[in-house]
Formats: sequence, structure tokens, C-alpha cells
Amino acid sequence: MKFGTKAIHAGLHADEATGAIMTPIYQTSTYVQEAIGVNKGYAYSRTKNPTREALENNIAALENGKYGACFASGMAAIDCVLKILEPGDEVIASNDLYGGSYRLFKSVFEKYGIHFHFVNMTNPTELEIQVSEKTKLIYVETPTNPMMNIIDIAEISDIASRTDTLLCVDNTFATPYLQNPLDLGADIVMHSVTKYLGGHSDIILGALVTSNEEIASKIYHIQNSSGAITAPMDSFLALRGIKTLHLRMQRHCENGEKVAMFLADHPKVEKVYWPGLESHPNHDIALKQMRGFGGMISFSLVGNKLKDAQEIVSRVKIFALAESLGGVESLIGHPATMTHASIPREEREKTGILDSLIRLSVGVEDPDDLIDDLNQAFK
Repeated sequence: MKFGTKAIHAGLHADEATGAIMTPIYQTSTYVQEAIGVNKGYAYSRTKNPTREALENNIAALENGKYGACFASGMAAIDCVLKILEPGDEVIASNDLYGGSYRLFKSVFEKYGIHFHFVNMTNPTELEIQVSEKTKLIYVETPTNPMMNIIDIAEISDIASRTDTLLCVDNTFATPYLQNPLDLGADIVMHSVTKYLGGHSDIILGALVTSNEEIASKIYHIQNSSGAITAPMDSFLALRGIKTLHLRMQRHCENGEKVAMFLADHPKVEKVYWPGLESHPNHDIALKQMRGFGGMISFSLVGNKLKDAQEIVSRVKIFALAESLGGVESLIGHPATMTHASIPREEREKTGILDSLIRLSVGVEDPDDLIDDLNQAFK
């Protein structure tokens, strides 16, 4: 089954009671049982809900996985992965990482005896040097947020398998339309469904996908025990968003390319970070493991002045100054003071998150209007 067909149909079926083509919103907390221990597969909605289950099956199918689990947010999904670990375990993560993930690692889980190391995974040798017998999880973003670095999933997977280490890949930026980490050897895929999968800036939701039954059993146990599950209405909205994922991602990619080319030629732009550019240092890896380059772009300004970045993000009219990404609307953000403010300045600058760095989530509007909007802001 091709991707566009899976997005609309995988894991879904008409409602048996009414024939409704859309999965109903089962807005219920509990279910009537025929007798003690005898039910129709559902007992309590924290454990299992038909609307959430349909979404979990759908996302799992898109990632070519067997098991899906949905959560109240992307951060709740990452939280679940870390709860698989034990005190004393070590995690190696990308040094170019979403600020919220860094905050969760350092300010929440580190005090429970889990140790974190942040390395440049575009150079797998640095990862191999850091791996030890205490390493239990390798956590990767690709493309990374916000520097758009591309990490070779297959190569990292080889290191993980040789050292008996779990590999979790955050696939939020690429989506399963552009990249399938499980096919490249990852054990777990994480999504902030809030972003491209939902696609309409109206839900907060996260997901995990795996094909490993033992890992899935642990995820479901934590999901049920911790209770950070997604609500039926949000699950319904996510399912509705996914039905157009392939169409939206095509346009995100097309618009992203046009905006990236405009920025690359602009005299006030120092550098553009978009994996579709031949000048991108990991362009060859992106060509190998991705089917397109997406609509996420970062760029730095000549002179690296904070006030210049502040001027531009305040002057745009179509791009909206806002957190998040992946919706049909184009967004603009300033990582150093917004999404990555929780990372110490010294650590931010090591990875290239300078004061003048601006991040774009290029939407599905007319690309000429988006380019005109950026052009007037520059002026």
C-alpha cells in the first residue's frame, strides 16, 4: 500500500454500529462489562480507547511499525522512553537538540540518576568514543532542531546494535512521509504529533512507534501507569490531519525549496540551514535516507546582531511569530530566546544557535507571498 493510501486508510475501518466512515469520538471514561473480567476489549479509557487506538494503529502503519502508543504531548512520549531506563543508565543524545528535550533530560531525569552526554552525531566516531557498557539509549533528532543537521540513522543504528543499546529517533521534522527510521534500524520512533502529523495547529499530542514486542510492552505499561494519554477528541483531530499529510508535505517541501533558494541569495543572510541545499554539509546523507527535504529552514544574519533578528521577526506580516511548527500557516521564531532558551548560552553557541539565528516553519501558502513577506521584512 502506497503512503497516500495508508495515510487515509491504514488501521482504520468503518464504524461497525453505524457504518460511519470517520472513526467516532468515543468520549467515555469507562465501559460496561458483561461480567467480571468480560468486556469488549475496553475497560477504562486511560488503558485503551477506540479513538486513540485507531490513531495509534494509523501512525504505526505510516512508520512501517507494528505497535503505536499516543500521549498527551511529544514531551510525554519522550518521558515514556526515558522511564524504560534505570538509575545509573547513561543516555547519549544529539548535541543539537530541541530545548524542551534538553530541559527534560537535565532538569528532570538527571536527578533520578540517569546520566546524559551530548555529542555531535554527524560524526559517528564521536558517538563510538562515548558509548560504554552503561549506555542504554541513544537519542537522535534528524533533521535536528534548529540547525537542520542530518544524522546517518543507519550508521548510528549499526553502532547501537553492536553495543546492545536502544536507538530512539525523533522524526518530527521529517515525518514518515519523508523518512522511516525503523526501516533504517531504529528501535523506537518518536513524533510530536502536534506538528506536521496533526498539521493544523489545534492539538498537543505525541506518539511512539516500535516493531519490538518487548519494547512495546514496556511502553504500554508506562503509558497506562503514568496516564499521560491523549484525549479522544485530540485523537480524532490528529486522524483527520493525517489524512492530508502527504498532500501537505508535498507543498511544504516545494515551498521550503523556494524560500531556501531566496534566502541563499540574499545579501543580508550569512548562512542557510536546509538539507536540500547542495552546500549543506550532510546533503549526501539527506539524499540517501530522505525522500524530500521538508519545510523547516534556519538562517543566520550577516553581522550576527540580536537586534537585526528581532527587527525581522517583528516586521513579517504573513509569517506569524510563534512557538511550534508544522502547521499549514508559516511561522517564524528566534531559537535563542524562544524554543532553545532553556539551553545555556555557551552550549547553544557551540552548536551554532547564535543571536541572529532565525527559524522558519514554511507553510502551504503561496510561496511568492512568503518570499515577498520576508523581503519586505529585510528591507
